[in-house]
Amino acid sequence: MKQHTAQHLTWHQMEITRDRREQQLGQKAVTIWLTGLSGSGKSTLANALEQYLAAHGKHTMLLDGDNVRMGLNRDLGFGEKDRMENIRRIAQVAKLMNDAGLIVLTSFISPYRKDREMAREIIGGCFVEVYVSTPLEECERRDVKGLYKAARKGEIAEFTGITSAYEAPDAPQAVIDTSGRSIGECVAELAAALEANWIK
Repeated sequence: MKQHTAQHLTWHQMEITRDRREQQLGQKAVTIWLTGLSGSGKSTLANALEQYLAAHGKHTMLLDGDNVRMGLNRDLGFGEKDRMENIRRIAQVAKLMNDAGLIVLTSFISPYRKDREMAREIIGGCFVEVYVSTPLEECERRDVKGLYKAARKGEIAEFTGITSAYEAPDAPQAVIDTSGRSIGECVAELAAALEANWIK
């Protein structure tokens, strides 16, 4: 039996567009992509930022790395190829949610620049890269999940920051270091930057 391929697919143009959905929701769709080391505070910051945005009448969706890997991406490992596919899928989901008019927050280590650039290409001009720049020493001191300790013992292979590289963004739209600061201070700083440029 002949298999279907991409050449058999046709993009179906829908009558209800992103612009119309944005008008209905009273906001511009954007993806706020938080990247940084494990323990840097990405998930905590994203969760608090979403609460802030919701309190200001914004319609949002938060995609968290661990949560997504427990569902949509549970078939993926942590090698370079699977990490790339993890980011590709997340970017596609974020784009669909942006098309629905939503403000999307993502919290993923996403350690490789090429993968984040792929996400930017998929999502388009509404992609906002936020580098949670908390230093490795502070992340390891926190060791929220005990992962750094396990990685140091050799119990976890390809662990970002220890046995696998993290490539910091070259030109992120915002940079937040959570070291020695309250979550409220971090959210206020990030929200101010977003509201000045991307969230109206």
